[in-house]
Amino acid sequence: MPFEKVHPEKLAQAVVRQIELLILRGILRPGERLPSERDLSEKLGVSRPSLREAIAELQARELLVSRPGAGIFVAEVLGSAFSDGLVRLFANHEEALFDYIAFRRDLEGMAAERAARLASDTDLQVVDAVFHKMEAAHRKRTPDDEARLDAEFHLAIIEASHNVVMLHMMRAMFDLLREGVFYNRQIMFRQRTTRAMLLDQHRAINDALQARDPAGARAAVERHLSYVESALSDHLVSERNEAIARQRLEHELGKG
Repeated sequence: MPFEKVHPEKLAQAVVRQIELLILRGILRPGERLPSERDLSEKLGVSRPSLREAIAELQARELLVSRPGAGIFVAEVLGSAFSDGLVRLFANHEEALFDYIAFRRDLEGMAAERAARLASDTDLQVVDAVFHKMEAAHRKRTPDDEARLDAEFHLAIIEASHNVVMLHMMRAMFDLLREGVFYNRQIMFRQRTTRAMLLDQHRAINDALQARDPAGARAAVERHLSYVESALSDHLVSERNEAIARQRLEHELGKG
């Protein structure tokens, strides 16, 4: 008969599974520090030896790393979906910028559609709270905060879609955006009219999500990222035209 005796699970393995799930679901993030050994053993209700055994196994799996004198951290490598060589290639070619926006438009449209259907009420409260922080940053005219909250808003939607593969892929994509590999979000916040339009677009996305309108949420995300694509294209053309105009001016002044 195809049966085997059931063995009780070791406490260390239960700890491993719990931390793995927290990392998989994006609750524990790359670079995040775990609580101290004493605090974590109390939170989990296990002995320190069992906790140490679990931590050692997670380190062997390259999910956690130890930093002498600092503690235990979620491995940074989990946020690196792209090799350094590919990142440099992205940064050096304008074509990658527009492919990046197209990729985001497709995946984030899907994520918004899923979130409108599958998100819990708490998920949508998180999205709404981030949006209201964006509104506050807009009123205070703090573009740095507004740009940071822009990314947080989109990631909150992806988290609300409850697809862990999409979550980790898009976190890696936003890491590249934050590091300025594709474009500097500050470009999008320089003009008051552009900032106001971006806020209105995020409001439309949030409204559709709160109404649990899957088609409306997807359409609002797609309109927003199409606008971003158009604005960045116009900016790149403007930069090229300005460079040519400066060459002409320098040449004209040199003829005197």
